[in-house]
Amino acid sequence: MIIPESVLAQQRYKIGVCDWMVLKRQKLGEFKLAKELGCDGIEMDMGGLGTRRSFDNKMRDPESVRVFSHMADSFGIEIGAVAMSGFYGQSFAKKESWRWLIQDCLNTMEKMSARVAFLPLGGCGNNWADSLPLRQEIVWRLKEAGDMAKARGMVIGIDTPLDAEGNIKLLDEIGSDGIKIFYKFQTAIEYKRNIPKEIKALGKDRICAIHASNTDGVWLRNDKAINMKKIKKALDETGWSGWLFVERSRDVNQVRNVKLNYGENVKYLKEILQ
Repeated sequence: MIIPESVLAQQRYKIGVCDWMVLKRQKLGEFKLAKELGCDGIEMDMGGLGTRRSFDNKMRDPESVRVFSHMADSFGIEIGAVAMSGFYGQSFAKKESWRWLIQDCLNTMEKMSARVAFLPLGGCGNNWADSLPLRQEIVWRLKEAGDMAKARGMVIGIDTPLDAEGNIKLLDEIGSDGIKIFYKFQTAIEYKRNIPKEIKALGKDRICAIHASNTDGVWLRNDKAINMKKIKKALDETGWSGWLFVERSRDVNQVRNVKLNYGENVKYLKEILQ
């Protein structure tokens, strides 16, 4: 039996949105909205963090898990990843409750049948890679977090300010199969990097998922900084498969129009990738 190319592409590349960016962070309405936007799934956030010890995570409640899982199934929407977006604003290197936060995330992933977590290191600042004590602390914590994830058949994807070469070096330092790169177009563009070249350098085994969007300005199809056809070619050549999530890339003139912005971006990614 010959499987059509389009079907293989749909299995290979899955498209979703970040629930916190479509104003549905751990809200039941996220599944209906994701369906309306044409998504295959969503990246569910762990909830707000701030200076608290714990995420504001509803998925610690068994009844919430039951209702959310039922709603996801009824709309045919997968949880492609679980995000710890609270670490955009809090330092992973300095948060005392980091072990519990990782554990809570892994527990939530298990309940929601997700295999990939997103851990941004933005809260550590942009210079941690050059500060030996801070870098060592981050590497040590990530090694332990990665081993926690690996023991459960999961992976934690990190977002760093480093280029492909720097990320490869960092992953080697960490030395855990439970830590990979959650590749982010926006970071690459901010540092004027060549996205297809970076994807090829990292290779399929180091990238666990992708945030396929830029900062707000224009939709993906109108963004001259993102050549999706070349990016797809690079992904195809590496043999990578997995989830691509739209985080931003909203039209700055109508930034509050969730359905229009995310609907257009999901539609475009599906046109190119599926």
